[in-house]
Amino acid sequence: MPRDRRIVPEMAGHLGVRLVFAMAKLSIQDLQRLPKTDLHVHLDGSLRIPTILELAELQQVKLPADSVEGLRPFVEVGEDCKSLVDYLRAFDVTLSVMQTYDSLVRTAFELAEDSALENVRYLEVRYSPILHQQNGMTLHAIVQAVLEGLRQAERKYNIKTGVILCGMRHISPDISQRLADLTVAFKNKGVVGFDLAGAEENFPAKRHKDAFGRVLQNNINCTLHAGEAYGPESIHQAIHLCGAHRIGHGVRLIEDGDLLNYVNDHRIPLECCPSSNVQTKAVKKMADHPIRLFYDMGLRVTVNTDNRMVTNTTVSREFQVIHEELGFNLEEIKEVIIMGFKSAFLPYALKRALLAEVVHELKAFKPHSLESKREQL
Repeated sequence: MPRDRRIVPEMAGHLGVRLVFAMAKLSIQDLQRLPKTDLHVHLDGSLRIPTILELAELQQVKLPADSVEGLRPFVEVGEDCKSLVDYLRAFDVTLSVMQTYDSLVRTAFELAEDSALENVRYLEVRYSPILHQQNGMTLHAIVQAVLEGLRQAERKYNIKTGVILCGMRHISPDISQRLADLTVAFKNKGVVGFDLAGAEENFPAKRHKDAFGRVLQNNINCTLHAGEAYGPESIHQAIHLCGAHRIGHGVRLIEDGDLLNYVNDHRIPLECCPSSNVQTKAVKKMADHPIRLFYDMGLRVTVNTDNRMVTNTTVSREFQVIHEELGFNLEEIKEVIIMGFKSAFLPYALKRALLAEVVHELKAFKPHSLESKREQL
């Protein structure tokens, strides 16, 4: 059943303080204080711009600009982005400085640090090791470097992390098989899942189904980018041919009601990335984003950054966007946060313990911006 968000005026006297908290506007500071997940974030799209400049100098890599403001237009796409293909051009810059062991340790640590500082408690970092071999690093060394950076952050901050390795749609399915084997090799060692990323159109997921078969046969979770730049057929292939446990983006699911009901009935989570979807033109404008409809219909939706630097966002900002532009109130945001933790690629016992901790915090949470109003009631 769809959720009914209407509040009858006569109810106000009974709801009292609770009503004020549910309906009031939340500040970015309030949203930063909430415990959160980020299940869909690309390492190579989430660097700090000063770090890119420092790594380029260390590695003697030529960049299109030599200052933060000069480089910004090349790595932050903004509202002028025309398509997913246009969006992906920023990665040419980031990948150019991510070809050494130390650079991967540093960028992984900084991504986890930036996430922890806005109270992200569980982070799943995804990337394709095959894209980091320009200087001859082995695939195993590439995975080890990222895991080392994430472990350093876990020791310093209150955050748990996992890695999702990505096959690439436009690269040979044989490479996806190698990456699937790599995922199996690092099972229970920090790698928690397998993904298929890259441009959707003309590169169907079914070409890579053998790689997903390898992963699934080893009882490893998988997710797929689908329904972003291509229609619901992409989502259908991800689920029924590749066995996806989650769907990355999935905005085009709105075009196929029967498939939408299947996703809902089987509780397949959607890794929604609202701002990124507007930039890549997966949706025309934020008001058109289907996350509101998905949530109201009962689908399991999660809120994620996709690429913190390229999109110039944080998880807190993404919640601010759906709060201010799509009408998600505090109680609904709390429910979406819980969906994020429920959708994590974590063993059940760990997930249950983390959820218990988070639910306790959410129940006690009081927005600073509303405390004075509460005192007046």
